[in-house]
Amino acid sequence: MRALQPLEADPTEVAIALRAALSGDGPAILPVPLGSALPGDAPAQVAKPIAAVIETSGSSGAPKRVALSTDALLASVAATDAALGGPGRWLLALPVHYVAGLQVLTRSIVAGTDPIVLAAGHFDASAFLAGIELFDAERRYTSLVPAQLSVLIDAAESDPQAADRLRSLHAILVGGQRLDAAIRERAQRLGLRVIRTYGSSETGGGCVYDGVPLGTVRVRIERADGMPGASGEILLAGPMLADGYLADPARTEGAFVVEDGRRWYRTGDVGRFDESVPGGLLSVEGRRDDVIISGGEKVSLGLVEAEVRAMPGCSSALVLAAASERWGEVPIVVLPATAPDVSLSDLRGRLTAALGRAAAPDRIVRVDAIPMLASGKPDRRALRGLAGLD
Repeated sequence: MRALQPLEADPTEVAIALRAALSGDGPAILPVPLGSALPGDAPAQVAKPIAAVIETSGSSGAPKRVALSTDALLASVAATDAALGGPGRWLLALPVHYVAGLQVLTRSIVAGTDPIVLAAGHFDASAFLAGIELFDAERRYTSLVPAQLSVLIDAAESDPQAADRLRSLHAILVGGQRLDAAIRERAQRLGLRVIRTYGSSETGGGCVYDGVPLGTVRVRIERADGMPGASGEILLAGPMLADGYLADPARTEGAFVVEDGRRWYRTGDVGRFDESVPGGLLSVEGRRDDVIISGGEKVSLGLVEAEVRAMPGCSSALVLAAASERWGEVPIVVLPATAPDVSLSDLRGRLTAALGRAAAPDRIVRVDAIPMLASGKPDRRALRGLAGLD
């Protein structure tokens, strides 16, 4: 056993503690948000291989503490370096109590470089662009969530110098949630090297880049009766999988399974995997628990949301489920008050044509603003309350 050290997620302090944890010279770490009280319910000790514990955001479910071993963290780093063409220096723009931010520190430790660290708080495009000017390495990387990328694209489209700075980055990893096609197309027009990542704290961060599994990562689709086409739950295997959930053996057993000698993580996401493409190509359609039954038909809210966001004025839309006396459940579209006027009939027509009648949204709900988590993800649980759904 080894000690577990909760600490505030100051990047400098976490980097020092993480280096010691990875080498075995210090305790495992549990970073918590800056300004938060240190958790009093965390165990004093963890299994010896564990180097870091990450508490998930709880954006769509109950928070969990994910236990990551040194081997898992380093396997993720090795796979990322191989996919990107080698190690480099990183610009840190994410909180380090989330796995994507923590892995920027881990990659930096392994590469022997110091990350360029943005000040905590509201993401600011000018500060990020100034950070790019501090790079002195041949290979320059950063990791973002889609909302941050959108802010940078807005700046680059109105300022050629900003666009030039962003183009100097060798890779912009974008994960944490779905990257809308419209945002990616704008990034491509600017010549930005954007890589969509898919993964979670349970996989040591992103382990599928642009739909292709990294290195020895394996993808399996577990199909269930009634799933459309070849869709099913996404399972992932690889050396970067977490050991499980801290002090929660029942949840660990439910999420991590061993079949034919291989350990798999049940992601709870629904998607397809095209094995006819070299290396395979994963398409993520949404959360398994976001599949509702409307009028006897299965509807993926993730697919509905992607279609809605592709419409003019709807790039910030979110789709939630609402109870319906007639249909059981129906999708509704939530937009911030600042979004342009959108026609419900146009939305219903597009969704019916693309996904069928049951996918047509029942109504549009406006809220003052979309609540966000510190990770940059929308806080869907809070949004349900604002939309009057709870």
